Amino acid sequence: MNTTTRGDGFAVTFHGVRGSTPCHAPELVRYGGNTSCVSLDIEGADPILFDLGTGLRYFGNTLSPGARFVGTCLLSHLHWDHIQGLPFFAPLLQEGSDVTMYGPRQEGDATLASVFADTICPPLFPVELAMLPGDIDFVDCWESSFQVTTTSTHVDVMSRPIPHVGNTLGYRVTAHGRSVAYLSDHQMPVDGTPAMSPGARELCAGADLIIHDAQYTPSEFALKSNWGHCTIEYAVWVAAESGAKRLALFHHDPSHDDDTLDRLAEEAAKCGREFGVEVFAAREGHTIEV
Repeated sequence: MNTTTRGDGFAVTFHGVRGSTPCHAPELVRYGGNTSCVSLDIEGADPILFDLGTGLRYFGNTLSPGARFVGTCLLSHLHWDHIQGLPFFAPLLQEGSDVTMYGPRQEGDATLASVFADTICPPLFPVELAMLPGDIDFVDCWESSFQVTTTSTHVDVMSRPIPHVGNTLGYRVTAHGRSVAYLSDHQMPVDGTPAMSPGARELCAGADLIIHDAQYTPSEFALKSNWGHCTIEYAVWVAAESGAKRLALFHHDPSHDDDTLDRLAEEAAKCGREFGVEVFAAREGHTIEV
């Protein structure tokens, strides 16, 4: 694990960086095979999580056994790879744990709460979500701006819809004068045109760190151009166009092994340097300071 010491900003830790499905093989150990989950450790604030993929289980394992958890989850969307970890999050087995979950509003009469109730229940799962001792407070949002407030720190959060398959949000979290943007699944224009939606542009503008979908190579995108994702080159373009300082390549394709990701990250870093953006590929267990 590579770590840095948090100063007066905050630390970002990657617990799951893989897209689409969890995977495991000897050639995947350096980057990891768990799906999307990122934690923010902000001075004076309760923990904030981006997404609830299988990496959430490993985040839970970093906490003291039997400890209750009070924090916030910013859920990008409801595809399996972004919610699979929730029923395996050990702190939810503790009375007094309380998760406030923000996520995208749904179509029709569906809500976040109703979708989770219909998903984590028999016969799809052995128990109902409501049977877990910890509490989850669901908040449906869209183009929203709100604060996550604790006794000593105000954390500003912006949510904006971004292109993907189904209702999807990106987020921007600002605290101590620093900002992280999270766009885990982001559909680039299918014709390859370098363009951003207004929401994506607002989220990324001048961010200290962008955590961004980088699932495909150009040849892969040509075969899957409407699957809701983007190329690594597009992610670098977004960061450069937005004036961001750093870019974490994220949501790695299950077929990309460690050597492939090393090569792609090296090429992306070289391109990023030309635009003044530090580019790296996110890895499980990697913590960086913002």
